[in-house]
Amino acid sequence: MHFTGRDNNVSNPDLRRSFLRNFHFAGCEGFGEGSHCDNAIPQCLPREGSDKGAVHSSGQCNDSPVELANYVNNLLHLHLQIRTRRARQHIQNTPPWQLKQFTCEKGVVDLSSLERFERSRKRFERKDRLLAITSLSRFAKLDVGREKRKGLPEVILAEGKLASDVAKITQAMLRRTGRAIVSRLSGSQVKAVRSVIGEESKIEYFSRSRLIVVKSKSYKPRRSGGRVGILTAGTSDIAVAEEAEVIAREMGCETKSFHDVGVAGIHRLFEPVRDLLNWEADVILVVAGREGALPTVVAGIVNVPVIGVPTSRSYGFGEKGLAALAAMLQSCSLGMAVVNIDGGVGAGAVAALVANRVGEYRNRRA
Repeated sequence: MHFTGRDNNVSNPDLRRSFLRNFHFAGCEGFGEGSHCDNAIPQCLPREGSDKGAVHSSGQCNDSPVELANYVNNLLHLHLQIRTRRARQHIQNTPPWQLKQFTCEKGVVDLSSLERFERSRKRFERKDRLLAITSLSRFAKLDVGREKRKGLPEVILAEGKLASDVAKITQAMLRRTGRAIVSRLSGSQVKAVRSVIGEESKIEYFSRSRLIVVKSKSYKPRRSGGRVGILTAGTSDIAVAEEAEVIAREMGCETKSFHDVGVAGIHRLFEPVRDLLNWEADVILVVAGREGALPTVVAGIVNVPVIGVPTSRSYGFGEKGLAALAAMLQSCSLGMAVVNIDGGVGAGAVAALVANRVGEYRNRRA
């Protein structure tokens, strides 16, 4: 820390104010006479008619060791002031200080002690919901607060995990939230999950999509009133569609599905689309592989959002869903969004978020 300025010395004590204007002390704000930095000015100002005690831009004094020591002490005192100010700012960023400010807000002071406690508790409950995490040894950290925070359940991806790890994660999620959703299980993983789930819980296994839902008997599913329609181009696309349907239902939506209505027989499409519109579907998922044309056709004839779901049910040029994904991304029908190849879980989640909003609005108007 040092002084810098346009003048190299001060030849008269009466020029102190000018000196303060021309010099800046690193780390000080509001530098000037009477400020907290003013005390750091070296006291070795020169006497009239003498050049002794000149103050240079380096902050050094050409006076006695005592005055130099006083100057150093002033610098240390200023440093402590700055540190104190930073510490005070740090304290103001902590939850206890914020809680104190919250309880002292206008209108809160008039509340009873019990009411203030309840308001504070609810505030910290909301924060706890955002950050709720359950750790399992060193191999998993479950976001058990995700559904409360985002309206989306935590879905456990079994693919690539040991069967024993999948079983432990499922058991921990069930214990904390009352429900566990696991996707893309192998046969050995299904057996491992069933082996650790007691009779007090219910297991639903969807063989097409290899998805399992475990619920405790006390778990109460919510109903949002949202409506999700699902169309598949071919029978081979049902597995991905089922994945999306289960997720949408677990998020509180009603679902209605029609299968094998692809563009190879376009006449099969009209009645299912009419049924979904009469049902007042809030969003329609369209699942297709091969050339992926069906979502574009549907998006061109309905007035609700369409989500295209490409599947890997294709071969040859553009195999494994690449052609379907490219076709959907290049669609000229507006009002359609696209998820990843075989992205049934993601499609169901997005569809349910949209439908739940519409369902809540519909329920309020009813």
